[in-house]
Amino acid sequence: MVEIPSTTKLTADHGTFSIPTGLFLNGEWRPAQDGAVIPVVNPATGEEFAAVSDASLKDAADALDAASAAQEPWGLTKPRVRAELLRKAFDAVIARTDDFAWTMATEMGKPLAEARGEVAYAAEFLRWFSEQVPSQTGNYGPAPDGDYRIITTYQPVGPSLLITPWNFPLAMGTRKVGAALAAGCTVIIKPASQTPLTMHLFVEVLRSVGIPDGVVNLVTTSKSGAQSSALMSDRRLRKVSFTGSTGVGTALLKQAADNVMASSMELGGNGPFLVLSDADVDAAAEGAVTAKFRNAGQACVAANRIIVHKDVLPAFRESFLKRVAELRVGAGTAAGTTVGPLVDGKQRDSVLKLLETAKGEGANVLAGGHAIEGEGFFMEPTVIDGVAPGSTIARAEIFGPVAVLYAADSDDDAIDMANDTEYGLVAYLYTQNLSKAMRAAERLETGMVGINRAIISEAASPFGGIKSSGLGREGGPTGIEEYQDMKYIALTL
Repeated sequence: MVEIPSTTKLTADHGTFSIPTGLFLNGEWRPAQDGAVIPVVNPATGEEFAAVSDASLKDAADALDAASAAQEPWGLTKPRVRAELLRKAFDAVIARTDDFAWTMATEMGKPLAEARGEVAYAAEFLRWFSEQVPSQTGNYGPAPDGDYRIITTYQPVGPSLLITPWNFPLAMGTRKVGAALAAGCTVIIKPASQTPLTMHLFVEVLRSVGIPDGVVNLVTTSKSGAQSSALMSDRRLRKVSFTGSTGVGTALLKQAADNVMASSMELGGNGPFLVLSDADVDAAAEGAVTAKFRNAGQACVAANRIIVHKDVLPAFRESFLKRVAELRVGAGTAAGTTVGPLVDGKQRDSVLKLLETAKGEGANVLAGGHAIEGEGFFMEPTVIDGVAPGSTIARAEIFGPVAVLYAADSDDDAIDMANDTEYGLVAYLYTQNLSKAMRAAERLETGMVGINRAIISEAASPFGGIKSSGLGREGGPTGIEEYQDMKYIALTL
C-alpha cells in the first residue's frame, strides 16, 4: 500500500475513513512547496474541520510538466485499456458511495439523500465514457471524384485544465475527467476551494485503480485567477473546461484566445419554469419544488423564474406553498434534511441581498424570507411574487432557496418572458398537450428543455447552454469530442 503523507479523517455513520489533503502531482501526494493550506469549513456549523494544501504557481507548473510528459504515452494507450481503467474507476466510486456522500454532506452541506444521488450520477459518467472509448473509430471513404480516399480520425487535444465548481463537487469532476481520459488527454484538476475534499477522494480512487503517473494531477488553490492565468499562458496546455459563473468564464475565454485554446464553458443560468394553461398543477408544483430547492437552490439548472399562466396561478401557488412548507432545513448529515445550508456566509449574504432588493422593488413574501439564526449558513426556503419581469432578481442567477413566481397572460407570453434573459441553459415546461410542448420547446432559447420533469441531467445526454450560459456540451455521445481534434487525411491509392 502506498503511504499518503497527509490525510484528514472523517467519522460518519458508517465508520471512519481518510482523505488525502495534499496536492497530487505525477502520481504522488505531496504538500504545497511553500507549506500553505486552505481551511475547509462545514457550512452547517461555520467551523473549520480540515485543511488541504494550497498550490503555489510553482506547484501548478509542476502539474503541467507532469501532464505534458505523460500526454504522448497516455494518448497512445490502447482504447480498451483506457476503457477498462474508467470502468474500474466507476466500480470503485460506487463501492465508496457512503464515503463520498458523507464528504459532500460535510463540506458542502448537501443532504445525504441528494449526495448519494450525486454519487450515482457522477459514477455514471465514468461508465458512460468507458463505453464510448472504443467507438471513436473515424471514417474512410472515396472522394466524390473517386481518385483518392477521405480518411478522418480522432486524436486527443492534449493536456487539459479542468476547473470544477463547489455545488456538485463530484459529478462536475467525473463529467470532465471521464471525457478527457477517454479521449486520451492528461488533466490538471482545479477543484473549488470551498469543497476540495470530494475531488481529493476521487483522485485517490483514480490512483488506486491504476491511472498512470502524470495522467491526473490535482492542484487545489486559493489563488485561482493567478493559477489559471499562468497555466493558460503556457502553450503546452491545449484545453480548458470550466463550470462556474459567466463572469469568470468570460475572463477565461479571453485568456484562451491568446493561444487559440480549445474551450468548454458551462456557465450561469436563469432557468425559467413554465406552467402552461393546461398543466397538471400538482405535478408542476411538485416539479417546481425539486427544480428550485434541490441543493438549496445552488445549481445552474435551478428554476430561477417560475412563470405560471394566470388561469392556473392560484391553484399552482396553493399547491406549491403547501409543498414548500414540508421542506426540512438542517445539516446535510442530519436525518430528514431536505434543504441544507448555503455553502458559506458570502453566498448566503448574496442571496439575502437579492431578496432585500426584490422587496424594495415590490416583492411580496409568501413563505420564509429570513436567514436562520444560530450556527451555520442556513436560510428559510422562500417564495415571493409581485416583482416585474425586468426586476433585479429576475435578471440575476439567485443560487439560493428563493423561488420567484410570475404571472403570464398567455402561454405565448410565458415563452416570451422565459426568453427575456441573457442566459440560455435550461428551461422546464409543464403541459398536457404534446404538440404544445414541442412547439414551446423549439421556441425556448435554451440548450436544454425538460418537459413535465424537473431533473434532466443524465450521463448519456449532452449538457450545456447557449447565449451567456456557455459553449460546448458535456456528457452524451458528443462529450468526448470536446477533448479531441479531428484529423483529415487525403490518400491517393
